[in-house]
Parts: sequence; structure tokens; C-alpha cells
Amino acid sequence: MADVQVGVVGAGILGLAIARRLTETRPDAKVTVLDKEDRIAAHQTGRNSGVAHAGLYYAPGSLKATLCRRGIVRLKEYCTDRNLPYEECGKIVVARDATEVAALDEIERRATANGVPGLRRLTAAGLRKLEPHAAGVAALHSPTTAITDFAAVARAFAEDVTAAGGEIRLGFEVVRLGRAGDRVTVTSPHDRLTFDRLVVCAGLQSDRVARLAGDAAAPAIIPFRGEYHRLVPSRTDLVRGLIYPVPDPRYPFLGVHFTRRVGGGVDIGPNAVLALAREGYRWRDIRPADVWETVRWPGFRRLAREHWRTGARELYGSAMKRAFIAEARRFVPELTASDVAPAPAGVRAQAVDADGSLVDDFRIGRVGPVITVRNAPSPAATSSLAIAEHVTATF
Repeated sequence: MADVQVGVVGAGILGLAIARRLTETRPDAKVTVLDKEDRIAAHQTGRNSGVAHAGLYYAPGSLKATLCRRGIVRLKEYCTDRNLPYEECGKIVVARDATEVAALDEIERRATANGVPGLRRLTAAGLRKLEPHAAGVAALHSPTTAITDFAAVARAFAEDVTAAGGEIRLGFEVVRLGRAGDRVTVTSPHDRLTFDRLVVCAGLQSDRVARLAGDAAAPAIIPFRGEYHRLVPSRTDLVRGLIYPVPDPRYPFLGVHFTRRVGGGVDIGPNAVLALAREGYRWRDIRPADVWETVRWPGFRRLAREHWRTGARELYGSAMKRAFIAEARRFVPELTASDVAPAPAGVRAQAVDADGSLVDDFRIGRVGPVITVRNAPSPAATSSLAIAEHVTATF
């Protein structure tokens, strides 16, 4: 019998990476992964753009920057070893006009400080050589930015966990956490388990589960739906790799961009629209309890007061296809409405502090024997193996 019982809440890529790392570093531990869904990678892991980020945007010295750079190296190695898809198609960040060049300079400075390899500054002519259909006055090329299938990576992590003697229990919704001395009792509607250590990687439910462990109310998760369109097969030649805008530095969202997928398609998006359910992938997905929890959070009210104009623009782009396409056409002018079809949406678990600030960096805390991952947005999937190393180093 194992000397240490360790539970991990969340069978997304991050929870599975942490569980896998524990099976490698703690041979005395029995690791059990819990998830309320009937499959792994059901939410953010299985509904993202599939981009393995090289670390261009993140503040040097931040957890995001450090773990992203370590993570992409480890991810590439893992995908190669497991024969998983991994394609370094490269990313181009485009300054559309002269007003965005200074911001592009800052991205280049950060990327250089973070040690992103192979960076190249491009003129408008250089941009057209790499992306003949793209438009802009300048660009930054990151050739090692890649695409993969994060759901497939998560499934491989799960196989590693079970092969090492760990267990994955699906259909286990955590409704209560309690302390039994130095141990943690985890209760679902149908079962109860006790662990010596617990790691909470609950994604869209992370704040709720963390509060069950006695963690602070802040930050709270505000769900933002990211909606996509997809180039029809006959028009995928419009984009060779990844085409990104210079992002608005006020927000952690990167803006509408073009993303080539490992299956051969090209997605356009996402926008960032307030979701009316934590797992609300469609407009008709409305959960009043989730809406009420969002609007009563003081940080959301402060955020809405300050940024309502941006929110209104995102809503307009969601409701009006032509507005969405018009935004995308600023980078690929040949694009027309007939070139695109709807694609599946995702929901981002955006952490918001009580003062209304959008939490940008990874935020990982601890309450006794419970480690809580309170904020792990993009590039968490890219960084998953490095985050796992970081979290398990405290065990």
C-alpha cells in the first residue's frame, strides 16, 4: 500500500501533467485524479486553439515567462517521444499601421529577454514573403511557435498516470472538502475519499473548489466565451502559419487571429464575450446561478464599469458576422464572409481580483495540505509539464 495518498482535482491537461509528474517523483504515492465529467479534457484543454506558445508576450521574470519557455521545450520533447502531432509552423505578430509599431517593439523586447529563439523583425515586404495574403507595416516572426493537439497530449498524460499505477476517476464531482486532522476529505454526491495531499486544478470551477478548501474568495473566475470561425477548405491557402495582432496591453486576451490546426484547417478568432454559464459554449447556454455569481462579484462590477465599451464591441462582433470578418480582414484583406464557416467555441476561465483587475500571471497558492491553482490561462497548456515540475517541487 502506498505511504502517501495524493488527489488531483481536474482531468484537464494541467491536472494530468501534475499527476504524471507525481508518479515520476513520488514512488511512495498513490495518485488519484478526480473529474466531474465523463471524459478527460472536456473543457479548456479540449476547446483551445492548439498553439504551443514560445513566450513572446509575458513579462520577463514572471511565472508565465519562465514556465512557458521551460514548458515548450519539454512539450516538444514529449510529443516527439510519444509520436504526437507537433508542427513548428511559426507565428507572425503584425503591426497593422505605424501606431502599433511601438507596441511591437515592446513585444520584441520581452521575447528577447525571455530567450525566445529565432526571432526576426520583418518589414511589410518581409511579411508578404512569409504570408503573401497578410497586410501590415511591420511584423515579428517567431519560427518556433508551434501547433499541437492538447487533448491528445492530455490523453497521453492520462495513459502515463494509469501505467504508473495511478487512478483516474471520472464522474466524481467535488461538492465538499473537509479536514480530518492533517488529511483532506473529498466528497462527491456518491462517494468520499481521503488524501494526505490535494492539488486543485479545476479550471472553470477552480475558485469554487479552492474556496471549499478554505482559500480566499479572490480571485474569482469570470467565464469569457471565445468564438471562432473556420476557413472553408478551398480557402485555407490564405494562411500559411499563425497570424496574430499586436494585442491590447490592457487585456490578457490576444485578439482575433488566424490559427492553422494540426488537422489542416485554419481557425479565425477568438473574440472574448462574457459567457452566461461557466461552461456556456453557446449563447443559449444560460445558468442563472453562474450569472448571479458573476454579477455579484465586486471585481466584475468594477471591470464592467471601466471596460464596458470594449465589452460592447465584443458583443457586436459576436452578434454580427460581418463585424467579426471585418476585424479579421484587417490582417488578411482578401477574406470574405463566404470564406468562413462557424467553428466550435471555448470558454476561458479568467481570474478577476476584487479590485476589478484581470489576473495575468499564473497564480498558485496553498491552504494546509491543499495546493490551489487559481489562475492558469494560456499558455498553461504549453507550460503544463513545467507547471507540474513547479507545483510538485513543494511536495
